Amino acid sequence: MIEFRLPSLGADMDEGTLLEWRVAPGDAVKRGQIVCVVDTAKAAIDVECWQEGIVHALLIEPGTKIPVGTLMAALRAPDESAEAVDRALALLKAKEAAPRTLPPAPVPAAPHPVTAAPLLARLRASPAAKRRAEELHIDLASVAGSGPDGAITILDVEAAARAAPPGPAPAPAPAVTRAEEMRRVIAAAMTRSKREIPHYYLAEDIALAEATAWLAKENAQRPVTNRLLLAPLLLKAVAGALRKYPELNGYFRDGAFQASAAIHIGVAISLRAGGLVTPALHDVDRKDIDTVNRELLDLTQRARAGSLRLAELTDATVTVTSLGDRGVAAVFGVIYPPQVAIVGFGRVTDRPWVAGGKVRALPVICASLAADHRASDGHRGGLFLAAVRDLLQTPEDLTKESA
Repeated sequence: MIEFRLPSLGADMDEGTLLEWRVAPGDAVKRGQIVCVVDTAKAAIDVECWQEGIVHALLIEPGTKIPVGTLMAALRAPDESAEAVDRALALLKAKEAAPRTLPPAPVPAAPHPVTAAPLLARLRASPAAKRRAEELHIDLASVAGSGPDGAITILDVEAAARAAPPGPAPAPAPAVTRAEEMRRVIAAAMTRSKREIPHYYLAEDIALAEATAWLAKENAQRPVTNRLLLAPLLLKAVAGALRKYPELNGYFRDGAFQASAAIHIGVAISLRAGGLVTPALHDVDRKDIDTVNRELLDLTQRARAGSLRLAELTDATVTVTSLGDRGVAAVFGVIYPPQVAIVGFGRVTDRPWVAGGKVRALPVICASLAADHRASDGHRGGLFLAAVRDLLQTPEDLTKESA
């Protein structure tokens, strides 16, 4: 039996809500095929299945919220019988339903004798009156007893309850919006990052005279619908530098850094309703500039429409964030675990710049790096930023595949 369980769609995800199934029992499923749509705090995600088989049973109804790791469906391998899957499912359900054996609880030490307070010692009330007082939240010390020798009766307790002023009605719990839920999820992930990852920070001002001049010349020859943005050039420069300094591209897991052979750049995209997502552009170093430009526009549109795929939210090996369109000169990001680096770009501004012994006004951008000291150090991080700077001085070289 092939188990299809709810995958984690990010380090900050604990649960998700199944919105719909895209398959039915009896359907053949291919590797990479979208089988369901799951709603998280960030977006509705198309979830792929990475094993081939035949859908035997769908175990979760649409609209159900489930934790990560929940068994959602059972698939039958091509050479497996339906009876074998039924038996495996029955064994799995019996195992999950079996009570867990807990170690015996420690025997508590005998409590020290407690002497009742003098006031409570003087109170006389029947057991029934005491129980009624607890139910009505009445302090017996405030009740006058009408029984023999001043004993408190049930009638005394109920009379005291009727005389007590009504307490304020509890305020209804405020509704949590999607933006607030996303902010909570992001805050949890970033808190974990700052607590567990030893960040170091570097920054480099980069002149963009060559890059902007090349873009202007290139776009003058293109129709408006096919013009290039600056962002793809920046992403290609980052990808090229990562090929030289792979210790910034990968994951820190199980106490060790694991370099990634692929360069999948997570792009921080702000959402109209608030919050952000960081879906990945795959194999940026192996694609030409037009492909990166087109895929970036498509990814941004789908992210804001809430239509992303599982691989786009889980495959990023490094993240690039830019707040230049928000008018800030520089941004220093927080690493998104288990990644080990995040690159930031501020806005492009004309600044005095010494070139060829002369002071000129050139377009300049601030590139920053936040990196994990367990995977790299400031020396290698500085060389990485220098490589990004140098690659942007020859923008025509970034337009090809494997830049």
